[in-house]
Amino acid sequence: MKYRLFLIVAILFIQTVVIAQKSDKSNIDEQKEYVAQSSYEVKTYPQKFKSRRPENIILMIGDGMGVTQVYAGLTANKGHLFLENMKAIGFSKTYSASDYITDSAAGGTALSTGVKTYNGAIGVDANGMPLKTVLEYAEEKRMATGLVVTAAINHATPAAFIAHQKSREMYEEIAADFLKTDIDVFIGGGYKYFSERKDGRNLVEELKQKGYSVEQEMRNVAKVKSGKLAGLVASEHLPHAGERKDMLPVSAETAINILSQDKNGFFMMVEGSQIDWGGHENNTSYIAEEMLDFDKAIGKALDFAANDGKTLIVVTADHETGGFSIPGGDIKAGMVSGGFNTGGHTAVMVPVFAYGPGAEEFIGIMENTDVAKQLISFISKK
Repeated sequence: MKYRLFLIVAILFIQTVVIAQKSDKSNIDEQKEYVAQSSYEVKTYPQKFKSRRPENIILMIGDGMGVTQVYAGLTANKGHLFLENMKAIGFSKTYSASDYITDSAAGGTALSTGVKTYNGAIGVDANGMPLKTVLEYAEEKRMATGLVVTAAINHATPAAFIAHQKSREMYEEIAADFLKTDIDVFIGGGYKYFSERKDGRNLVEELKQKGYSVEQEMRNVAKVKSGKLAGLVASEHLPHAGERKDMLPVSAETAINILSQDKNGFFMMVEGSQIDWGGHENNTSYIAEEMLDFDKAIGKALDFAANDGKTLIVVTADHETGGFSIPGGDIKAGMVSGGFNTGGHTAVMVPVFAYGPGAEEFIGIMENTDVAKQLISFISKK
């Protein structure tokens, strides 16, 4: 009797474990698949422009965005993206000076300076010496400048455009570098690195003294129509796209509206920061949602550029993340089934898309440094 009772209990225990394992596996599988709840309309923009060289430049970086991430976004929006308006297409080789597989710091520095450097470097060369960034070239030409991201504003990619530090981990030093420039607009997270510092400086007050409107709420950021703007809308990083809603497209549009008032033109970098994080987490839904959010920001840039006729938009990535693949999907349903072979970055080439005057310079296979060199060339000839 005792043996039979023990056997029944053992069988029930095994069934419970199996059911629990199936439940756990189901949760994991949900992360590998994205199914669209809705889609948005994609406009088609004219391909005729008013000048041969750009007066304004908008560089847009999908952090961790490879070709598969792009196609995941296209599938998730049931067949189309604003990105498809960019008919000049190339590929970028992303290796750094120190590694076959780059990190975002070295990748960002290559895209901002035209020089390859070691992983972890922010705006410095392989010997740790400062490099002039495309944003700094633009400031020398008295162009307006801006940065818009969905991470902390002093995170690796935006930092590479405005700071010069030997390590991406030097967050407070990077934040302080913002005060050494005349950048007009920057929007992202990272408020604590400006306000709660080990060195006792209050960079928020210093920004205000330099004439910046410092805003911590997106509803207030969106109301700023002119002047200098520091939108520090999170203590550190922002939440994912589902929680932060339309922060990136609204921020991109706000920055463009402010910067475009400058008669000398403008340079702006916009980063879809968290496409990368979805890859690191091997989470298809995360990737798809961040790609759609980034594409909506691309749509805002296209709205301006198509009307202006003198603005170049370049969309690329610093590297691919996750070794992402799509073993299944359904465009009509907006369903993407994803697969991954790593939780880190990969060495594959990433796409380069361009729209506007000068877009033809970004066709073909190139080094990531060639993107920056061409942008700097356009600016230097202004």
